[in-house]
Amino acid sequence: MTEQISPYELDSVELHKDVLRYVDVGDGPPVILVHGLLGSHQSWAGQIERLSEKYRVIAPDLFGHGSSDKPSGDYSLSSHAATIRDLMDHLDIASAPMVGHSLGGGIVMQLVYLFPERIDRLVLVSSGGLGPEVSLALKAATLPGSGLVLPVLASDWVRKNTESVIGQLGKWGLPVRPGKSMEETWRSFQTVADKGSREAFLASTRAVVGPRGQTVSAKQHFEKFGALASLLIWGGKDRMIPASHADNIRREVPNSKVEIFSNAGHFPQLDEPELFFRILDEFLAANRVVEERTQAAISD
Repeated sequence: MTEQISPYELDSVELHKDVLRYVDVGDGPPVILVHGLLGSHQSWAGQIERLSEKYRVIAPDLFGHGSSDKPSGDYSLSSHAATIRDLMDHLDIASAPMVGHSLGGGIVMQLVYLFPERIDRLVLVSSGGLGPEVSLALKAATLPGSGLVLPVLASDWVRKNTESVIGQLGKWGLPVRPGKSMEETWRSFQTVADKGSREAFLASTRAVVGPRGQTVSAKQHFEKFGALASLLIWGGKDRMIPASHADNIRREVPNSKVEIFSNAGHFPQLDEPELFFRILDEFLAANRVVEERTQAAISD
């Protein structure tokens, strides 16, 4: 479980005196990928390469994450949503499909609420904001004193000893090899050893999660999703946010399409990359054809 090195040379833009870094590759119609807590553009590893053959792929490192600046201040869903809008303005993108993973799902739903003209298709991947239940680890991050514990848990000593134990158990023939979701969770968690990343993580988490679970719900905004083509993708083995949350939006937005990957965890885009790309590409392509036909009919 070694640290990944990005294959991309990131672009950057200064927004309100802070530097946001992002991937911008491909020449087709734009699609924007928004990662989750402690993530970065690397949370979309493999998908960026596949998508960039057909689309212009924009994958930012949100403020407080990855290679972007980590200012002290507002890490609410609305603040992150405004950052995506500002990035779109910088890139001269009027509207685009949005793909949001985990916290990123909550962010793109907030975009639907605040800036509905900027998003023309909605894809939620293991999304936050659709129910109160979350993992114990996320609830624990909201408790007093968690900021003191996190750097210890993310230290090199803990990492090396954990990997040593996993390696030894593997030698004994026990089935403990972590999947892609676990590897990405562990890689992302190590970033809280950095003070700026840790403070941003705690601020982002506490903005949407409390000791009893998620405190922010998109349910009151579901009526705005009715006019949007929407796709939900979830891992059936997600231990961070349960796949049952997909039913909450499916009941309220009957036109939404739901795909559950039975063998995937919290990162279905990494656990089942070929299946994820095929379903996402089919959704984007099908809805683009419908839009083109509608525009042609209006012109005639």
